[in-house]
This record gives sequence, structure tokens and C-alpha cells, in this order.
Amino acid sequence: MSDATEFDVPFLLGMMRLHEAHALDTPARLADWIEARLDEGLHWFDHADIYGGREGERRFGEALRARPALAARVRVVTKADIVLPELDTSPHGVKHYDTSPGYVTAAVDASLSRLGVERLDHFLIHRPDPLMDAEATAEALDGLVDSGKVGAIGVSNFLPEQWRRLQRGMRHPLTAHQLELSLAHAEPLFDGLYDALLNDGQRPMAWSPLGGGTVFEDVLGGSLARLAQELGASRGGIALAWLRRIPGRPVPVIGTLRDSRIRELLHDGEVTLDRATWFALLEEARGHRVA
Repeated sequence: MSDATEFDVPFLLGMMRLHEAHALDTPARLADWIEARLDEGLHWFDHADIYGGREGERRFGEALRARPALAARVRVVTKADIVLPELDTSPHGVKHYDTSPGYVTAAVDASLSRLGVERLDHFLIHRPDPLMDAEATAEALDGLVDSGKVGAIGVSNFLPEQWRRLQRGMRHPLTAHQLELSLAHAEPLFDGLYDALLNDGQRPMAWSPLGGGTVFEDVLGGSLARLAQELGASRGGIALAWLRRIPGRPVPVIGTLRDSRIRELLHDGEVTLDRATWFALLEEARGHRVA
């Protein structure tokens, strides 16, 4: 089983936009890019089968097949259960979720094939499914771990009772949780969600850790720029340091694929913020003083 502590890295590399990256549009170029990241100590790549309509996983796999030695060095997270309208085979053509055992098992097999790896280090249920048969899905997920196809199971965007219903039927623990968390979206720190996932032993991964760029706007953006100058870091590096200061050390999932930007954020990975600075940024992000 994968150990959630293996996520003790500055960030995961999110592959959501890989299918749009024209500079990485051949297997050789992408293989060069992957190898450069591995040489920088960045081994974790975050996928989902819906990214680019499965194109992201396919391109990644083509790069690994072009340079087979890389496959043993990468660590892969992928997610499934979202069925996009164009992939819905029903007459409705409707976006929906499918956590049925057959669908989840087939999704893992398909991701393994597209990615060109022998095992998914972490497999996450992408969205909570109101029609989930928790016991049947739990049995299928346990089976994927038992078979060696998946190292560990997690969830994404779940609420506590949703993941606990699934966990009750499983023999293996839910070890990771991907949630929206940033200076632009700090609600999970105050509504009990973040505390619940830590209490249940899940390692947090923060998607959209820069709020889609909104953290760089207005008063908050000015403060990040000032701190960046004082600390010799980038504005994005400060925003990620704010996340890493939180107990449980959530690992950001960054979306950039630009070499220079990745190196910049990697350089900023050791930046730490004191308590007062952390709260000052929180106040500016929320637009009101701490109660």
C-alpha cells in the first residue's frame, strides 16, 4: 500500500491542462519534460480520466512508452467516476457520476492502459455519487488494492458522511482527500470539513491552490507581492506557503506546466510564514477581521 506520507513534497504536478500544452505535443517532448521534473525531485503527477476527455492520460502514457525507463520513477494519482455528456451512451447525453463496481473497475483498467503504468499509486473517487451503493463500491475498491492495480484509495470533493459511508464498507483505509483549498477558498478550515478529514486519517491535497489566479488580485494580491519581495520568493510561492503552514500540511496540486514557473515554485518550497502573517493574509482574503 502507498503511504500517505509520501506526499511530503512541495506540490503535485496537476495534468488538467496537459492536452492543451502545444509545447509538449509529441511523446519525445513530453518525455523530456517528465524527466526534467523527476530530476528536480518531483515524482507525483495528478491525473483524472476526464482531463481532456482522456487525452491527458493518453499523452502521458505515450511519453512513458517512448522512454520506458521513466515509468518506474513516476508516481501517479488519477481519479474517475465523472461521465461527461459526450461519453454518456444513454439517449440523454447527460453528465453524471458512476461509482458502480463495474464502472470503477473498468475505469482503473482503462487508466492503467492509457497511462502505461502497472499500478496507480493512488486512485480517487472524483465526486460523491448520490446513487452509490457504498458496500458494493467498497468491495470493488478493496479488490483493486488486493489485486495490486492500486496502491491506495482516496476521495475527492466528499463531505464527511459521504466518505464515512464508503469507508465503513472497506477493509483498506481511505488515505487521501483532494479538496478545493486556498486563500481564495478557506471555508473548509472553518466549516469542519478539513478537521474531519484529518481526524479520519486522510492526507489533504489542495486543488486550485492559487484560486485560479484570484489570490493575485486586489488587496490580497498587493500583500502577496509585498511579502514576496521581503522574503525573496514569488507571489505564488507565498500563497502555497500559506497552505503548507496549515496542520496536516496539505500538498498543493499546481496546474502550471511551464518549466520556469515550476522551478520558481520549487525554489519557494521552503518558505515559511509566521502565525501573524498567516492570519493577516487570511483577513485580507476574506475581507474582514478575524472574529
